[in-house]
This record gives sequence, structure tokens and C-alpha cells, in this order.
Amino acid sequence: MLNDITIGQFFPGNSVIHRMDSRVKIVLEIVFVVTLFISQNFWGLGIACVFVIMVYAASEISFRLMWKSIKPLLPIIIFTAVLNLIFVKGDDAPLVSFWIISIYRKGIETSLFMMLRIIFLIVGMSLLTYTTSPIVLTDAIESLLSPLKKIHFPVHELAMMMTIALRFIPTLIEETNKIVMAQKARGAAMDTGGLIKRAKSMIPILIPLFISAFKRANELATAMECRCYKGGEGRTKLRVLKMTRLDLFASLIMLSVLGMVIVDNIAFAV
Repeated sequence: MLNDITIGQFFPGNSVIHRMDSRVKIVLEIVFVVTLFISQNFWGLGIACVFVIMVYAASEISFRLMWKSIKPLLPIIIFTAVLNLIFVKGDDAPLVSFWIISIYRKGIETSLFMMLRIIFLIVGMSLLTYTTSPIVLTDAIESLLSPLKKIHFPVHELAMMMTIALRFIPTLIEETNKIVMAQKARGAAMDTGGLIKRAKSMIPILIPLFISAFKRANELATAMECRCYKGGEGRTKLRVLKMTRLDLFASLIMLSVLGMVIVDNIAFAV
């Protein structure tokens, strides 16, 4: 399961999505999230689905990675679906009734709708880190939040912390895998027993993982000090972010998707 976690990973490439301005990608991701949450029916989600497939095809990112971004969060998706299935009631007669649980048609539709919305949200947000390197992502976040510098907000430090956190997710996953394999080699049984026993078996993993994480953080801080890192004040950029016609074209497509979803909502509301 840990090997399937791709959050925070960057896959180099030269696709049109890779070449886009990272600031534009962040803004369009926000617009995509808004589009998903204002969608009120399956037709709106269908528009979002077509858009996601087109973007992944344009990014040359394997659809297998799309599944990998969903797989670790399947328990949360299923849990959300079950809650909606049980607690959403309809005006018609229940399709299934057992003890105190009644399942209505509206509950099934809401459950499926929420599952699809969460899946598209995960897949869409994963594409940002898949096609944007951590360094460029830092520059983009800092540029977008630069107006906050006027009120002395630590924009550069915040952008740096967010990017370092994303960058070290794959490293911590790899470290966790090593610790798990080491514990299994010593005879630790982590895949057997009840819930409480499995929870206790996580202690020999969490303690060395926390120690390793603090050690890496200390080493990173020392390395930054040795390189005379003193924040973003007066620093220059190796790559200057510039918007191109490609970014404008992508923005028009995203706005068109948003417009279609809004029109779809209005059409079904009438």
C-alpha cells in the first residue's frame, strides 16, 4: 500500500501541462475545485470527468498513476459513501430496510455522487505535483502570495515549508517501508491479529520514523545554514515565471468548463 502513495511526487516531462506557468496551474486547480463543489448533478461531474481525462492525456502522465493517487484514500472514499448511503433519506419508499437502517434511492444517488466528486478532486489535485517540480512550486506560491508581504507576512517561509513538506512525503514513505521490512525481518507480525494488536504493532514503526524525520529535518536545517540561506529577501530566481499563450488557452478551457457546469446547474434548476 505504501508503495502506491504518489502524493508529492514529481514526474519530469515536456508535455504542454509541464510547460505551463506553475502560477496558472495553481489558480486553475482552485477553479477546478470550485467547479466540482458547485456541480449539483451527474452531468456536471461528467463534464469534469471528460476534462480530467483530457488533461491527463495532454500531460502524458500514465492513467495508472491516476489509480495510484486514489488507492491510498479508498477507505475514506468508501466511508463517506457508506455514511451518505445510510443517513440520506428520500421522500419515496425505502428500497432496502433492515433493523434501523433504511436505504433510499436518493441515498444511493448521493453516495455515488460524493464518491465521484472526491475521486475527481484527488485526481485533479494530484496532477499539480505530478507535473510541477518542488522548486517551481515554491516560486509559484511565493509569487501568488507576494501581495501579503506588504503586511509583513512571511510569504517565502510559508512557501518553503509547504514545498518541503510535499517533497519529503515520498522520502518518509520510503523510510517507513524500510522500517517495516526491518521489523518483519526480526519476526514482528504486523499483518495478523485484531485491530488493537495491529495498532500496537505500529508503535515499533512510528517511533523510529519520528526519530528519522527529526534527524532529516536537523540535517536539512544544517545544510541550509551552511549554504548561507537567509530567507527570500534579495534572492534571485534561476527560472523567471512567465505566462504564455499556452497558459491563456488553458485558462479559457478551464473557464469554459466552469461555465458549462454553471449552465448545467441553471438548466436543471428551471
